[in-house]
Amino acid sequence: MKRVAILQPNYIPWKGYFDIINMVDLFVLYDDVQYTVRDWRNRNMIKTKTGLIWLTIPTDGSVHKIIKDVKVIYDEKWNSKHWKAIQLNYAKAPFFKEFKDFFEQLYLNTKETYLWEVDLKFIMEINNLLGIKTKIVNSSDLNYNRNLKKTERLIEILNLVGATHYLSGPSAKNYIDEELFVKAGIVLEWMDYSGYPEYPQLYPPFVHTVSIVDLILNTGKDAPKYMKSFRNAEGSQSH
Repeated sequence: MKRVAILQPNYIPWKGYFDIINMVDLFVLYDDVQYTVRDWRNRNMIKTKTGLIWLTIPTDGSVHKIIKDVKVIYDEKWNSKHWKAIQLNYAKAPFFKEFKDFFEQLYLNTKETYLWEVDLKFIMEINNLLGIKTKIVNSSDLNYNRNLKKTERLIEILNLVGATHYLSGPSAKNYIDEELFVKAGIVLEWMDYSGYPEYPQLYPPFVHTVSIVDLILNTGKDAPKYMKSFRNAEGSQSH
């Protein structure tokens, strides 16, 4: 059995994104599809005393570009600004001191040209921190027909990498043709984001959908205990 997931690159994603990575044998970074503006590709949320705020990476992205061609704009020193925002709002988090150097170095040493490179750098570093060892490949490195329709594209990618099972995010139910998976002999599985336990979090009320940074700084090395893929480590959808 080989379980595969295919997701677009996101910036400091929430815990559910990392759970999907940890629940599969191969994770495909879907970097050769249309870029979506004001989306998770280049921004995410953190908590503050006054509510949720967006941390947004400035880019030259537009709907006329594919993700892998979108460049990051460093003129505004976004990386140092984002680090300062995290520092300001999480200084009182229980594990801020423990992970301060990790995040500071990660932000201040980020110089990558393309957005997908920045996203992947943060994902890989956080994977290492959490103990996630899943192999990651870029869809743009795979030789498949990019002119196919949405579901057909996914199936061709899955066939290329030898997938027997496909783990999808629930939002894809809006467009995935399940019958095509049956015909292809690939088992389609849906990620369930319900039932996450709450953890000690600054600035109530509790919010699940903020960046993984929030979970790490509030729970430290216990972060995996609040993630499905680790709690269900012996289950059918986990390593």
